[in-house]
Amino acid sequence: MNNTGLPEVLDLTPGAQSQMMDQRKDGPKVWLADDLSDTDWKINFTQKALEEIHKMADTISKNPLPLQLREPAEFEIPELRRIFSQAKKILDHGCGFCVIEPMPMEEIGEKELVGCYWVISQLIGRTVAQKWDGTMLYDVTDTGQSFSYGVRGSYTNVELFFHNDNAFGISLPEYVGLFCNNPALKGGTSRFCSLYSVHNRMLEKYPKQLERLYCPMLFDRQKEHAEGAAKLTMAPLFYWNGSQLKSRVNISLVQKGYRLAEKEMDDELKDSLELLTQVVSSPDLWIEDPLKRGQLQFLNNLELVHFRSQFTDHEDPASKRHLFRTWHRNTGARSYDG
Repeated sequence: MNNTGLPEVLDLTPGAQSQMMDQRKDGPKVWLADDLSDTDWKINFTQKALEEIHKMADTISKNPLPLQLREPAEFEIPELRRIFSQAKKILDHGCGFCVIEPMPMEEIGEKELVGCYWVISQLIGRTVAQKWDGTMLYDVTDTGQSFSYGVRGSYTNVELFFHNDNAFGISLPEYVGLFCNNPALKGGTSRFCSLYSVHNRMLEKYPKQLERLYCPMLFDRQKEHAEGAAKLTMAPLFYWNGSQLKSRVNISLVQKGYRLAEKEMDDELKDSLELLTQVVSSPDLWIEDPLKRGQLQFLNNLELVHFRSQFTDHEDPASKRHLFRTWHRNTGARSYDG
């Protein structure tokens, strides 16, 4: 038992009480779907960048090393550095997500391409563990398991409603990267939504319910912890530190957290989560972009929420939907808890 009054709960509530951000936010990070065009988030590899990828793949093939020892400093990649500097600017100061394409999928072997992705993704930020066991490069694919306790949604084909990655965790990744090896036969589409735009609309329409989202709630930790550690975390969904809005959005894991605790969710929280669901579901708030083979996708995981639609996979196992995922965080340790 701890100061939450509940067993097996890790309290992540910030020490200093968070004041609600009670004024609208404006700027390039605050956008509606009609404000953006493809040019705001899409970048094409230049011929020079593709030549650098080919040289990198050749070096990786001829000089074997464990993947995690590969770093950008090993390679002469000025054009890739320029392109990823442009991508980072979009993530930090623009719409918060970008797609870079295409990787030369038919010209370079998968192992070498994954090595190239691992290297160039570090130009976005330091790679960190994505599971408690230290997994650094994560396979996003349908394993056939049901979305249940201890099974992440990324191992299934279910719809993953708007969320931050690792919303329940001690340390959220600052950026999330994906390299599409194979898309789904049908579905699996990505959507992106500005957290500030969601907050503005909640503030305008449902200020009382928004206030409840600044108060602590339970999250299921999905068994990403040491044996015998707390199965739940407790934290507010929104936190405003006076200069930056942060969030832990994952409505499904809040609901599962209360079920796991065998505790009834208070009516105010139920109402607030229902209204948040309605707001973030508004099509004028989000951009949809299917992820295609060979594309790289990066997003700002602190200032954006993202969605994946349910999908139907290929019957051929070799063609199944398969993405390589990286998490990036420049603070704390590289371990999962940071």
